[in-house]
Amino acid sequence: MIVHGGSLVQAAALFPDAPTPWIDLSTGINPHPHTRRPTPSALLTRLPEPARHARLCAVAAETWGVAPGAEVVAAPGTQILLAQVMMLARATSARPARSMILAPTYAGHADAARVAGHEVICHRAATPDDLAALADADVAVVVNPNNPDGRVTGRAALLRLAEAMARKGGLLVVDEAFIDACPAAESLAGDVGRDGLGGALVVLRSFGKFYGLAGVRLGFAIAAPAQAARLNAILGPWAVSGPAVEYGLAALQDDAWRNAMIRRLTAEAARLDQRLAAAGLAATGDVSLFRLVRHPRAHDLFAALGRRGLWVRRFEAISGVGSDAIRIGLPPDKTATHRLENALQEFSSTI
Repeated sequence: MIVHGGSLVQAAALFPDAPTPWIDLSTGINPHPHTRRPTPSALLTRLPEPARHARLCAVAAETWGVAPGAEVVAAPGTQILLAQVMMLARATSARPARSMILAPTYAGHADAARVAGHEVICHRAATPDDLAALADADVAVVVNPNNPDGRVTGRAALLRLAEAMARKGGLLVVDEAFIDACPAAESLAGDVGRDGLGGALVVLRSFGKFYGLAGVRLGFAIAAPAQAARLNAILGPWAVSGPAVEYGLAALQDDAWRNAMIRRLTAEAARLDQRLAAAGLAATGDVSLFRLVRHPRAHDLFAALGRRGLWVRRFEAISGVGSDAIRIGLPPDKTATHRLENALQEFSSTI
């Protein structure tokens, strides 16, 4: 079972004497959620209306600049789409499909490929744009911007890889879960289905991370029409709950909130960098929702934060990220910021 962030039950078990309430900085989810709430009563007692589901997909397509030759598929979270997208690969009778994943990255893609019966290869590139080796696979996977280190792969390099996959009948999956919080990254949402690519490119987009509503469980795939039809057939009717549809519609159409939030998160990430630097910690990443910190005493840093009721994401050596790494999200308010500063000062005093 893949270990993710977000389990405060696990946090309390590891640090039973920590102050409460716990402050969860482990997931990279926006701590300032979109606040327009749909009226729930009728949404909870009726099946979701197909017309509203279709409207959600149309709004998502407009928001992300999806081209007319592609379609948006809505699902109860991007996670559920991972294995289904893997199943779009063309397997042969001679061997299983082979997935190559730009690593280290989110482990869910490798797990989904194995569920789909693929051979899995995790490829470490010298640079984020060094993607040539991935063209040897049937399915290439790039998380952009990457989780957990926040690296950004250039759009030109991704398009070259997509074109190479198209020539051989392969598939490139680009997971853009954090791209809304990374103004430096360039989305491929508008390139899906374009001339020359056909069905060689699928883009995944998250909803809950940037909009701070992970519990709503809403995510999207952008795919060529035939692939979108297959994904929708697998998901079946009413895949997305009525409340989730309305949450999605309210947030995705709120341009003013989105633009203001990008500015706010960028400023808060800069302040987090300053606090980490003051504690002697160098942070990496271009995603404003989190930073990755590497330190030979990462275990002690994790413990110092945990004793203060701050839950962050640590990694084991087998993850490929390295046991010297800690991912830290943005503190949601002044109380959390104060706790974080005290914990960082406690740790830096022992270095």
